[in-house]
Amino acid sequence: MKRETFLKSVLFTVVSPSIIIAACTKKKKDLEGNVSVKTYTCPMHPQIVQNKPGTCPICGMDLVPFDKNNKDKGLTLSKDQQALANITTVIIGTEGFEDNSYLNGKLVVNPEQTTFISSRVAGRIEELYVKETGVSVGKGQAIYKIYSEELLTLQEEYLMALAQSAQFNNDRRFQDIHKASKQKLILYGQSDTQIKHLADTKRTNPYITYYAPQSGKVSEISVTEGQYVSEGSTLLQLENYNNLWVEADVYPSEIGEIKEGQKLKVIVAGWENDPQDMTLQFITPNLASSEQILQIRGSITNPDNRWQPGMQANIILSKKSSSEYLSIPINAVINDGNTRHVWVAIDEERFEPRKVTTGLESFDKVEIRSGLKAGNKLVVTGAYLLYSEYILKKGKHPLQEA
Repeated sequence: MKRETFLKSVLFTVVSPSIIIAACTKKKKDLEGNVSVKTYTCPMHPQIVQNKPGTCPICGMDLVPFDKNNKDKGLTLSKDQQALANITTVIIGTEGFEDNSYLNGKLVVNPEQTTFISSRVAGRIEELYVKETGVSVGKGQAIYKIYSEELLTLQEEYLMALAQSAQFNNDRRFQDIHKASKQKLILYGQSDTQIKHLADTKRTNPYITYYAPQSGKVSEISVTEGQYVSEGSTLLQLENYNNLWVEADVYPSEIGEIKEGQKLKVIVAGWENDPQDMTLQFITPNLASSEQILQIRGSITNPDNRWQPGMQANIILSKKSSSEYLSIPINAVINDGNTRHVWVAIDEERFEPRKVTTGLESFDKVEIRSGLKAGNKLVVTGAYLLYSEYILKKGKHPLQEA
């Protein structure tokens, strides 16, 4: 009996410390489990996570604490917080998306609006009334005076035919000769007023003044005073800028999107808010050998001659999507390089991130292929602030799974 009591005492002495140690260890672990361990991350690089304060090894910013056990996928902001963050929303809908690309072009003189003034007769230029380029000339304005013995002979023939027709007014031959001599003067550039003056005064004049056949600006002067010219010699060149050509270069990969007769918009540099309508009139049939490009051309009206040839002009080439998709402001999409997401308002104060797939993009809009649907209330301004706030509070990317 004494032996049994002794063995029990020894066993209790050996086992009891182990039981006490195990119980203390368990209690310590329970206490440690109840202690919250702070976790830190970088506001700009959420992939940087550590259990102590420090700086981001990528950008050097101070790490901020966050609750890594927070599983909430959204953010809640009060009305006052939304106002401070300048968060605005819009309800989106489907529409035909149109993407615009711009073709670099320039304004050039329309040859159809160019007039070459040539000498109708051989003679000597006695006086030039327009002596420099760039000067505006009105229709009917005197531009030069020429001395021509050939024209003097034609005047004499006309006066003789006029006298004969008057003397033999019943003779049709003389009437025809009179008409033919008058027609010669007209063909040589004499106006009806000049011919009538010649018939009234019966005085020939070898010095004949010629007048501008249309209005325009003098772009070239090919003669000087005192110079002899032959019949048909070019004297001046007038250009009318009321209508200008627009020429632009197109790469072969873009030519399939345009065709002759297509309606386009033209924006002249400095008049971005006043686009002009243009119909595509011509596409060069072959590539430029040195540049491997094609050239397209159309014309636009030039009200009040506000534009000059040589100015830069962009042709807007529209690309429409094959079907209707959602179209949202491009600023609403957060693009971090790997994924794209937007923020959707669930109610008045709650916002959640949504991954989206985008399509065509323009200057201010982007096409959404998936991730949203018509009727969603989308955050338009302040989306990046929500993105940053989420990282600060959660310590991870909004699209990162828990």
